[in-house]
Amino acid sequence: QTDAAINPGNSGGPLLDSRGKLVGMNAAIYSPSGASNGVGFAIPVDTLKTVVESLVAVGRVARPVLGVSFLEAGQARALGIDHGVLVLNAPADGPAAAAGMRGTSRSPDGSLQLGDVIVDLDGTAVNSEADMFRALDSKKPGDVVEVIVARGKRVAVDGSAGDDVVTVRVPLSVTLGAADDLRVPPPLGQLRAR
Repeated sequence: QTDAAINPGNSGGPLLDSRGKLVGMNAAIYSPSGASNGVGFAIPVDTLKTVVESLVAVGRVARPVLGVSFLEAGQARALGIDHGVLVLNAPADGPAAAAGMRGTSRSPDGSLQLGDVIVDLDGTAVNSEADMFRALDSKKPGDVVEVIVARGKRVAVDGSAGDDVVTVRVPLSVTLGAADDLRVPPPLGQLRAR
């Protein structure tokens, strides 16, 4: 974020500090008046470095993924999850499922069984999906990350399987996939009948 003026045509240009050092790439400006003054936004140089290295090495940007779909934090709060990222689905052919991560499901009686809740990724606390994405920003496909999930477990007072649910923290090692490695179905509005 910067208070430097970003004029029309400056997007994609360098954002320099007072010593002429590159600190980012101009991306957009929020201006209530519609002029070039306001709050400017730039992509940080650390992010640019990763993207440029990937473009040079493989000709495209390879984004790392855990291989899960998740519930947005605001909606998860309605289910009583105040921190962490609730896993909705961990496709069987994805990296998270291979590491043992569990998605949300329905029990035989039709009740909702919440999936794992990601609470830590490589030593970084995960309170929301934004934290998860920030933790993944410095990673690349093929990296192995340590993920800690909170998982509900049914137990009885004597410790055997039962009706009470306790939360246990489960460490998982996940080998990150690449965003284009996963087969994600298109949104319903984009499906065409044949």
